[in-house]
Amino acid sequence: MTGADIAQTELGFTGAGIRVAVMDTGVDYHHPDLGGCFGPNCRVFTGWDFVGDAFNADPSSALYNPTPVPDANPDDCNGHGTHVTGIIGANGAVKGVAPGVKFGAYRVFGCEGSTTADIMIAAMERALADQMQVLNMSIGSSFQWPQYPTAQASDRLVNKGVVVVASIGNSGTSGLYAAGAPGVGSKVIGVASFDNTHVNLAAFSISPDNTLIGYANATGAPPAPLAGNLPMAKTGTPTTANDGCSALPAGSLAGKAVLIRRGTCTFYVKSLNAQNAGAAAVVLYNNSAGRFSPTVAGTPPITIPVVAISDTEGVLINNRIAAGAVTLTWTAQAFSSLNPTGGQISSFSSYGLAADLSFKPDIGAPGGLIRSTYPLEKGGYTTISGTSMSSPHVAGAVALLLQAKPNTPSQIVRTILQNSADPKPRVGTPAGLDNAHRQGAGMLDIDDAILATTKIEPGKLALGESQAGSQTRTLTIENKSNATITYDLSHQGALATGPNTFTPAFFAEYATVAFSAASVTVPAGGTASVNVTITAPAALADKSLYGGYVVLTPQSGGQVYRVPYAGFKGDYQAIPVLTAGFPYLGRLSACNAPGILRGSECFGGGSYGVHTTPGAVFTLAPGLSQTPFILVHLDHQVRRLRVEVFEAVTNKPWHRAFDLEYHGRNSTSTSFFAYAWDGTTKGGNKSYTVPDGQYYFKLSVLKALGDDNNPAHWETWTSPTFAIDRP
Repeated sequence: MTGADIAQTELGFTGAGIRVAVMDTGVDYHHPDLGGCFGPNCRVFTGWDFVGDAFNADPSSALYNPTPVPDANPDDCNGHGTHVTGIIGANGAVKGVAPGVKFGAYRVFGCEGSTTADIMIAAMERALADQMQVLNMSIGSSFQWPQYPTAQASDRLVNKGVVVVASIGNSGTSGLYAAGAPGVGSKVIGVASFDNTHVNLAAFSISPDNTLIGYANATGAPPAPLAGNLPMAKTGTPTTANDGCSALPAGSLAGKAVLIRRGTCTFYVKSLNAQNAGAAAVVLYNNSAGRFSPTVAGTPPITIPVVAISDTEGVLINNRIAAGAVTLTWTAQAFSSLNPTGGQISSFSSYGLAADLSFKPDIGAPGGLIRSTYPLEKGGYTTISGTSMSSPHVAGAVALLLQAKPNTPSQIVRTILQNSADPKPRVGTPAGLDNAHRQGAGMLDIDDAILATTKIEPGKLALGESQAGSQTRTLTIENKSNATITYDLSHQGALATGPNTFTPAFFAEYATVAFSAASVTVPAGGTASVNVTITAPAALADKSLYGGYVVLTPQSGGQVYRVPYAGFKGDYQAIPVLTAGFPYLGRLSACNAPGILRGSECFGGGSYGVHTTPGAVFTLAPGLSQTPFILVHLDHQVRRLRVEVFEAVTNKPWHRAFDLEYHGRNSTSTSFFAYAWDGTTKGGNKSYTVPDGQYYFKLSVLKALGDDNNPAHWETWTSPTFAIDRP
C-alpha cells in the first residue's frame, strides 16, 4: 500500500542505524520479532518507565492512581506499545516498515488508563537526551489546538532535530475539527488512517459445515483460545440498534458464545453485560460494511474472549442461530481475505482542520486492521485498528528516508513525504477525492519519497477563511536532479464537507485555482517559484471546509508531485459556540455507575439538576448537590473561556472562577462540560475565598481566532442569582 516492501527489497533500506523512540505503554522487548532483549546490545537499546504498572491518570476509573512510580524497566503490560513498535520495525513473523531500526522505549502509561501532559513532556526530554532521531506518539487528546502543551513541546523537539510523528485521532464519527494533540502541532507529522487492503486474522468455524470466520481479538480482553467448542446464542437481530446495551438476565448466556451487533453503546458495555449473564465469549459483528477491531478495556475488567467479525459474517451467524443450534469451534487456522473497505480512509480517522484552521492531518497510512506484535503473554500477535497504527507506519517510513537521505533536516521530512503522497477517492455519493482535511496529502508513498529529486515548499497550504478573499501563495520548487525539468501545473479538487460540524455532509464543490504560469521550468540543482491563487467554491455553503491538491507533472514523464490545500468558506467567527439550551447553572443530583464520585464531582457519568430562575442555595459541602456547576456545551473550540463571579445586589466583581485558554469543543451536539465551583476566585497572582452571600456567574467565550477587543467575537451568558450559605 505504501511501498515499504519496495523500499526494503528493491532500494535496500531497512532503517539500519536509525534510532526511533516509542512513547507508549512500553514494549515487550522479550518478543523475538523485536530482538528478544533490552539493553545496549539489543534492538530495544534504551528507555525508561516514567509511571509504573499501577499508574492511571483517569479519574473516571476505579483504578485511578495518579502517582507515578518510575523505574528503569519499560516493559509492556498493556499491549498497545508493543503493537506500535512492531509496525515500525518488527523483524520476524511480522515485518515492520523499518526492520533495521533501533528502539528507545518510553513508557508513559500504566497497565490501564490514561497519562498526563507533564509525563509525556518528560518523556520527550528523555528521548532528546538519548539522541533519538524519530519519536512516535500514538497518543492523542481530541478536539485540540496546536497550543496544547504536548503539541507545543513536540514543535520544540522538532526544532532540536527530532522528527515527531503522532496519530491524528480516532474521532471520525464526531465531525469536523476533531484532530488531536500532539498531532495538531505545527511541526508534527499528524497521521490519518486508511483501511488495510488485506486482513490476516485468527479464525473460528461454525456448524454445520465448518464455515471459517476470521476475527480480531478485542483489546482489553483475553485472546481467544486456539481450540475448544461453545454453543452459540444471540441477543438481537441485524436490525437491533442497541443490541446488548441493557443488562441481561443472570445465567441466561451461561457457557455460550454470544453474538452481539455493534451500535449505540460501547463495546465494553456490551461485553460486560454478556459476561455478567454468564457468557463464555462474545462475538461482536459490525453494523456497517467491513471489519473492525474493538477495545473493551474497563473496570471491572472483561475476563472472557471478545472477538470482532464483519457485518456479513454476523448476519450469516444470526440466520443460522435463528434456524437451529450452532456450535462455534476455536481453531489455530489463519484467515486471510481482501478487505472490502481497503484503501479507503478509515471511518474512525479524525477530520481536521485544526481549531486555528491550520492544515491537519498531514498525511495518511494504513491503520485499519493491522496485524503486529503483541506481548508474548497475550498471544504474541494481534490485529488492531486506529490512527495509533498509522502513525508508526509513517515513523518507520521516516527512518527509511533518514537512512536514504541522512542529512535531511527534521523540519523538511514532512514536506518530502507530503510532496510524494497519493490522495485517494471516497467511495460513496458524491464521488471524488476524499477530503483533504481528512486524508491530508493522501496515502504515504515511501519509495517515491526516497527517490524524489524535487521538493516543493511549503508542503501544504492553509488558506484560512474565505471572507478574506482569494488567497495567493508562492510555491518554491527545488530540483535536485542533474537535468532541467519543466512541470505542468494543474489542480485536483477534493470533496468539501459541512456546514454542520457534528454531522457534516459531502459536496462535490471545488475551489477555483489559477497559476501565474501554466508551467514552470526548474534548472538542474536550482529553484523556481510559481504563484497559486485559490478561490473558495462559490456554490458551497458557508461554514464548510473545502480543499484539494496543486499538481506538478513533469513534461518528460516521471514522478508527479502534489501540494494539498484546505480552507474555510465564509466568516469563521460566524460559527456559533453557545447554542440554545446551554449554558445552565446546575448541581450534581446523582453519580450512578459507571460514574465515580470524587469530592463534589462525578467522573465518567453523572446527572445534573438545573436552575433557570434565581434562588438556588449551595453550601459547598463535599458530595452530591451542594456545589454549583456551570454546564456548558461548546459547538466549537474557543480561544478563551472565562467565568467571572459578581455579587448579586451590588454587581461587585469577585474576580474569575475560571480562565481557560485554547479550549476544545464537545464531541457531540448534546454533550457538555461540567465545571464545579469551589467558592474561590483568582485575580492576578492572588486567590480569594468569596464570603457567604448572593452571587451570579458571567461566562464569556472568545471564538476561535477571535479578536479580544472585538465584542462581536465574544459570546456571553449570565446565570440566575444563587446563594452561598456554608454550614
